[in-house]
Amino acid sequence: MNKKALVIGIDNYPAKPLSGCVNDARAIAELFARQGNGEPNFDVELITAPQPNADGSIPQPQDPETESSPKDGVPKTLLRHKIRDLFMEGDPDIALFYFSGHGMITSIGGLVLTSDFQNWDEGVLMDELLGYAHQSKAREKIFILDCCHSGAFGTPGADGKNVCELSEGMVVLSAALPAQQAIEEKGHGIFTSLLCEALNGAAADLLGQVTPGAIYHYVDQALGSWEQRPIFKTNVTSWTPLRTVPPGPGSPAIPRETLRKIVTYFPDADQELKLAPDYEFTNPEHDNAKVAIFKDLQALCGVDLVVPVGEDHMYWAAINSRSCKLTPFGKRYWRLVKHNRI
Repeated sequence: MNKKALVIGIDNYPAKPLSGCVNDARAIAELFARQGNGEPNFDVELITAPQPNADGSIPQPQDPETESSPKDGVPKTLLRHKIRDLFMEGDPDIALFYFSGHGMITSIGGLVLTSDFQNWDEGVLMDELLGYAHQSKAREKIFILDCCHSGAFGTPGADGKNVCELSEGMVVLSAALPAQQAIEEKGHGIFTSLLCEALNGAAADLLGQVTPGAIYHYVDQALGSWEQRPIFKTNVTSWTPLRTVPPGPGSPAIPRETLRKIVTYFPDADQELKLAPDYEFTNPEHDNAKVAIFKDLQALCGVDLVVPVGEDHMYWAAINSRSCKLTPFGKRYWRLVKHNRI
């Protein structure tokens, strides 16, 4: 799969410098570049604008092979050029744009601010960025914005045009409501810190897949009602994982082979599976074939997909000839297997 990501982090705003946006961009670029097992993921272009040193010189990129820090920062012309290349050049399956920096609201709509900010010419309109994505042939177009007022992205502009309507395959994750500030804390944006946690596995499903919807759910739950509120907008018919992570210690992940058997053991999602003492290997009269099935059922129970009926433990459900059934969570994965999504 051809996946491209443009990652921008700007701290160098002469009038109002920031301190965590370059850190954010570097962290995000590293996560998107590789899957959790080290395999390649997105082809990432990272552009940063760090604050100048005391002598006015521009700090060198941490890794010149993967990061560029132009001496003029990230001006409007460069941002337009790069985002056009992201969405309009080549034929990517997924094109992803991440931005960490200043954002603002004006009478003509929301803007992402660039290093050459000046009054009446502050940056690039969010509607303009969205317009490039509308023209893209990419199957999925993803915007992740960690800036103040980022929730204005994809809302109606003052000109009355319909560019605010999300075309098919588009996903928008923004750090704050249109009228809210996006907060930095401990050298990172709060939103991006949570985004990194999600991509590292905190929002992974049982297969280790991290989707945009799962990311939003994780960030949304992590922020209190009185804090900045993330926004999620989408027009998709199916999810493509943004990153996949391997199971770690204590992870609820389960082998795909075991998960796919769920429709064999439960031909109907509402059906109970009758158990018997010969499913339990400690029974001298156990049946090896049933023991193998029971091992799978216990694994499914361990990740809350299956639950014993009338007993506290699967062992006693077998010994006492009870049954087991799918949990609501289990029915979700049953449907995924049934529709060949797993």
